[in-house]
Amino acid sequence: MSVSASPAPTFAPAAAAATVPPALEARRLTLDYTTDAGTVRAVDSVDLTVAEGERLVLLGPSGCGKSTILKALAGFIPATSGSILVRGKPVTGPGPDRLVVFQEFDQLLPWKTVRDNVAFPLRVARKVSRAEANARAEAALARVGLTRALDAFPHALSGGMKQRAAIARALAADPDVLLMDEPFAALDALTRRQLQEDLLALAEELKFTLVFVTHAIDEAVLIGTSLHLLSPHPGRTLATRDTAHFGLADVGSPAFESLTREVHGLLFDKAAHV
Repeated sequence: MSVSASPAPTFAPAAAAATVPPALEARRLTLDYTTDAGTVRAVDSVDLTVAEGERLVLLGPSGCGKSTILKALAGFIPATSGSILVRGKPVTGPGPDRLVVFQEFDQLLPWKTVRDNVAFPLRVARKVSRAEANARAEAALARVGLTRALDAFPHALSGGMKQRAAIARALAADPDVLLMDEPFAALDALTRRQLQEDLLALAEELKFTLVFVTHAIDEAVLIGTSLHLLSPHPGRTLATRDTAHFGLADVGSPAFESLTREVHGLLFDKAAHV
């Protein structure tokens, strides 16, 4: 009796692992603005990739386009060319997935209490009930140390407290990306250092994705997990650097000072040849 051979088993090809898009991307981002003298190029073909939970710092001299890039990432101004994506989806304007904390202290509505200021965007977006908005506002304010100021009005707050409230307002909305435009630049040195420490602690706790603009090298090295260095006007990419996860205790350490010197050299030596 003959026995026929069983057909060889066939296997379907394994499905490719799904690629998780970055939290934020800018591809060949170019930004122009118009003056009486004509069109001026502010940013020239910059690429950015920000992974989930990363803290990317845009660093460069005044006028290099850092804040202009941030406004484009927020959707406040359109790109002249190139594209911006949040989790793989094109940015076409402002949205609750990206929230901005600015340098100016007076970002709060003066006729509303601190609690109401933080809860207000949630209510306007009609995402949650008044009770839930207040609860989220109180939780965010507790994280930035403002529980005692819930019922205070902005005029009663110091500059540092106003910035804490602005950060709480952004955190309460749970954005995909937090954008910060030199938020501590106008503060005195002690308050600035305290808020840097608070921001690092919040980033470790909440694991949010951050794009942070500064022109201070030591602040960039402290805050960032990666640095994107920009040339003088128009802003072009000079270099990128990953950093250690420094804390305030590391400021002044050999590793911190070494990276600070390296970044200083990249900014000033390379920029001179752009």
